[in-house]
Amino acid sequence: MIELDYSQPHRRYNPLSGEWVLVSPHRTKRPWQGLEEKPQIISGPTYDPKCYLCPGNERAGGHKNPNYNNTFVFTNDFAALLPDTELTLNDDNVLFKSESVKGTSRVICFSPNHSLTLPRMDVDDILIVIKVWIDQTVELGKNYQWVQIFENKGDVMGCSNPHPHGQIWAGSSLPNEAFKERENQKEYFEKNNSIMLLDYLQEEQNNKERIVIENEDWIVIVPFWAVWPFETMLMPKRHILRLSELSNNEQYSLADILKRFLTKYDNLFNVSFPYTMGWHQAPFNNDKNLFWQLHAHFYPPLLRSATVKKFMVGYEMLAEAQRDITVEQAAEKLRNISDKYE
Repeated sequence: MIELDYSQPHRRYNPLSGEWVLVSPHRTKRPWQGLEEKPQIISGPTYDPKCYLCPGNERAGGHKNPNYNNTFVFTNDFAALLPDTELTLNDDNVLFKSESVKGTSRVICFSPNHSLTLPRMDVDDILIVIKVWIDQTVELGKNYQWVQIFENKGDVMGCSNPHPHGQIWAGSSLPNEAFKERENQKEYFEKNNSIMLLDYLQEEQNNKERIVIENEDWIVIVPFWAVWPFETMLMPKRHILRLSELSNNEQYSLADILKRFLTKYDNLFNVSFPYTMGWHQAPFNNDKNLFWQLHAHFYPPLLRSATVKKFMVGYEMLAEAQRDITVEQAAEKLRNISDKYE
């Protein structure tokens, strides 16, 4: 195999999406005179009487929250997907092809405490969130092909409410990113008779250069093909299709690694680290999907400090994704950061 000089401009291939990313390490030397974001505060009040998600408060849609004492789930008052949509397909003209989609959108308040992000929560309380993810996966998977669990953390990620929360959108169709990952994992399995992400995991464990943190059951890696500066992927070490297959021990060790890993994010720039994260579980369809490996993506936007954000514009929107700092440099920074708050 020919070894590239990764200090020079090069492209890296993402086998999950089938797309390339341009890497330009020399650009880290450029001066920054662009927009600087306001840092996200680490903590705030435990209760905000004006917050739509705090216990006992009235939401924007007019419903009143119960006085919940741990993780709380409700159907989004302004849901993007609706369960009573009639499914139809319009494919008479490929230039104007469309289809209806049915589903539901739910909100998960991680804690009644307005100030507690996931890394600030106790491991036992994070475990409750994980069990809710599992219960929601089982319930929604009975009716919908795709169950997307995700979290937008921080104003810079467009989060509309500061109370720490995540969402679940479940729908009758397979979204673009899920479709690409299904097709590429399936093709790899048919050619190699093995699981793509487990083969990749083995290579990363041998190399160790891009591993951020791991425990007995889970591993966090800055993927070789990462686009965002401090992008990571979280995976179980054994073959698992969905969160609902996790053992009790694996659920607890997931809570443990989430707390430690997300604390590293906060400690990197001493800020409540913003990101978009989401679980990619095997679709619920007629295929057994044995080629699939459960994993979660974390896409943080911060580039070189708590106030400088990476923007996906220009070349990224018109040609292909591009990054400056190499994934190996990002992994080293995260690996060396403490996983405990000082």
